[in-house]
Amino acid sequence: MTGHVIPYGDSALLVEFGSLDEVLGMLPALQRTRPAGVLDLVPAARTIAVLLDPHVLSPASARGWIERTAPEPAEAADEEVVELPVRYDGDDLAEVAALLGVDPAEVVKRHTASRWRVAFGGFAPGFAYLVTDHDGLVVPRRATPRTAVPAGSVGLAGEFSGVYPRSSPGGWQLIGRTDATLWDAAADPPALLRTGVVVRFTAVTA
Repeated sequence: MTGHVIPYGDSALLVEFGSLDEVLGMLPALQRTRPAGVLDLVPAARTIAVLLDPHVLSPASARGWIERTAPEPAEAADEEVVELPVRYDGDDLAEVAALLGVDPAEVVKRHTASRWRVAFGGFAPGFAYLVTDHDGLVVPRRATPRTAVPAGSVGLAGEFSGVYPRSSPGGWQLIGRTDATLWDAAADPPALLRTGVVVRFTAVTA
């Protein structure tokens, strides 16, 4: 185990890592070997929170389990793949292209050719932070966030791509939009994009 385990209140531990790649390697290993008493595993960019029922599994026993667990390869043979059709007509597509020193068609080509993976969720129900294995689409967030971003908007920010599940404020660079439903409270599970899921974007016309 490459992370550092620290107490996180009375019924949780926080495992800190040096990189997102380490999180992605460790999370499936913990999910596969989780003992009784582990209520949830919550990944983030550099951490995994391990939520416990201390009456079933003590923090000390949980720490031992974590420290004995070896990370797994980030890619798994039985991975789930979700395909999202996107209209690449976002308001920031031209600006993203200029930031990268390419034309808008190249931005679309890079985005659709990439293998994206859900690293973790956050910000809003159903919002997934997607990562890929190259830096050809790394752009900064907008200097001034928008007060309202339409649901289904596909954006870029730093090393991540993401899709807004509902209308909300946001500062990501918008390159397109999808009609896919990202969050349905009546569904099981409610989130379309969950940690570990692989996402493929495809370009469609209006």
